[in-house]
This record gives sequence, structure tokens and C-alpha cells, in this order.
Amino acid sequence: MEYKLSFFRLWGLIIKEFMQFLRDRSTFMIIIFMPIVQLTIFGLAINANPKHLPSALINSDNGPFSRTLIHELENTQYFKFDHYPKTEDAAKKLIETHQVLFTLNIPPDFSRKLVRHEYPSALMEVDGTDPVSVAYAVAASNGVMSNVFQYDLVGPLKSLKPKPGPAQLIVHTKYNPSAITQYNIVPGLMGTLLTMTFVMVASMALTREREHGTMETLLSTPILPIEVIIGKATPFIVVGYLQVMVVLFIATVFFQVPMTGSPLLLLIVVLPFILANLSVGITISTVAKTQLEASQTSIFFFLPSMLLSGFAFPFKGMPEWAQWIGNLLPLTHFINIVRGIMLKGIGFAEVWVDLWPILTFMIFMLIIALKRYRQTLD
Repeated sequence: MEYKLSFFRLWGLIIKEFMQFLRDRSTFMIIIFMPIVQLTIFGLAINANPKHLPSALINSDNGPFSRTLIHELENTQYFKFDHYPKTEDAAKKLIETHQVLFTLNIPPDFSRKLVRHEYPSALMEVDGTDPVSVAYAVAASNGVMSNVFQYDLVGPLKSLKPKPGPAQLIVHTKYNPSAITQYNIVPGLMGTLLTMTFVMVASMALTREREHGTMETLLSTPILPIEVIIGKATPFIVVGYLQVMVVLFIATVFFQVPMTGSPLLLLIVVLPFILANLSVGITISTVAKTQLEASQTSIFFFLPSMLLSGFAFPFKGMPEWAQWIGNLLPLTHFINIVRGIMLKGIGFAEVWVDLWPILTFMIFMLIIALKRYRQTLD
């Protein structure tokens, strides 16, 4: 039997689909707010040419020429000397704990040697674990020395001007001097994969039970909420460690990323990061009603984590509000830990700076997951 196209029936179907779409709040939120989130992050937070980067200064000279050098470096707008360590060991600690990206060390006889035509040198140490963040700043510093003292070299010192430069700034890039991209991307990829995998997969753990009709059986048993969460999380933890081992094998064997620090320490700190992401996923699963809704909701956590963690874009180049949000996310700190252990060889004392925020986040989300766990199907 053939039917003619009925615009009346078609209009009714269109209205029905619109009403059903408006009732699906999770899909509606994704479509409306995801472009807003992406535009906000990419338009305001992402900066491929970061400036005013945190820098440490050890000025043992404090003469007129050292002050000029500092002033000219700051005028490039790439350096912000806001840390003043007393010793080189203290400056090294600042770089290892990601507080600064540069350390300028001016020797005590810098100005005196310059006046005596002895061409002194100042040392600029650079954190090379994130080459994108420091590339423009290093290029700017190399161009400073050619005319840095043009207004100071007058009178008897004017003869110093025609020479290539009255002083030298030695730039020493540490941890990744060749600026190999894989050294930066591959360690960070470990945390990104773990976040994407466990938040999305764990978010469907309880919703799958609800959709398949097995939640009634689970709720009828005398199992405590914490037991359910542990039971759901344990297989994921095992799979997570297998994933970490695969990433480490590929990173060190195929991409030749060095493992300077302790592999055991890295495996230990992986556990709280996995648990933090599992806690987020399980919290989402206690809220979402379907697996589709759970997977859509998990995007709201994964997208800011990837973009604001420093994995794909320079973290120090983001505005303060974006860095504040990024510091709340466990992926930001985990990337610092992985890069620090593999490239810098840091120990537990330096790891703890980024480990305690992950532990705090994990405990907070676990408490929410326990409170959100529904003892009934209502």
C-alpha cells in the first residue's frame, strides 16, 4: 500500500523530535555549552607565544651593567624575574618544581670585567622540558646582547661598541637541549590517555548496570557503597598499569625518551592519579541515567583537562584564571610529575609538590561518589 507524503504527519514528527531533544538535557548542554567552552578556552586561555614567564635571578654583581641586562631582558616581555634564590641549588629546586622556567645567574665581577674589556659572561639556564613555552624567549634573549649596553658604553667605553658584543649571555637549555618534541609530548600523553580512558569508561560503570537491569540485583545485596566502588575500580587499576607499561615501553624504546629518574617512583604516583580519574568517572555514573549521557558528561571534564593542563599548549602562557582552573585538575600535576621524573630525574621531595593536589582531588571526588551513590533506583 502506497502513502503520499503528508506534511501534517511530517510536522508532527518534527515537533515530537524537538520536544524529545529538549527533554534530553545532557545532549542539549553538550550542543549549547561545548562551543562556548571551546571558544573561551581557545580564544582567551590558549597562547602559543607565552610572555612574562616566571624567572629566577641570582645577581651577584648588582652593578650598573647587570641592572641594564636585567632591564633589557624584561623589556622583551618574555621574562618576569619574580624569584630571587640565594644559591644555585635553590634556583635548581625552583626549576625542578616547575616554579620558574629560567634562571639568570650574573657573576659578581660582571660589571668590573666589562669595564676592563674582558667580555664577561652571564648564564641563562632554561627548562627545556616544554620547548614550545621557552622557544620565543630564548630567541629574544639571544638578540638582546648585541645592543644591550648601547646607552651605557659612552666616553672611554665607546670603543667597545664596534665589537660583536661587550658581554656574552650563555643560554644553557637543560633536560631537553635539542628541543625534541617527543620528549615533551610522549610523557604528557600518558596522563592524557589515562584521563580519557578512565573518566569515560568508569562513568559508564553504574549506568551500564542500570540500563541492563542488573542494578536491582546489586541493590538487593548487602554490599556497601565503598565495596561497590572498590569492586568497580580494581579491574580498571590493573588495566591502567598495563596501559602505563605500554606507554613507557613505546616512549623509551621507540621514541628514545630518557628515563632519568626512578621508574618505581613513577609507578607509585600513577596509582593516585588513576584513582582520581576513576573517582570522577564513578561520580558521573551516579548522576547519569544512560551510558550516552555518561559519555557526554565526561567530555566536560576531559576537554578542559587536556587543554588547560599544559599538554598541548604552554601552561605558563595562559592567563591567571586559566592557570587557576588548570591547577585544580589532576592531569596538570601528573604531567609535571611524569616529565620531571623522566627528563629531570627528580625525587619524591620534588614530586610531592604536585602529588598532594592529586591526592586532595582524589579524596574529594571519592567522598562525592560515596554520597551520590544511590541506594534505590529512584
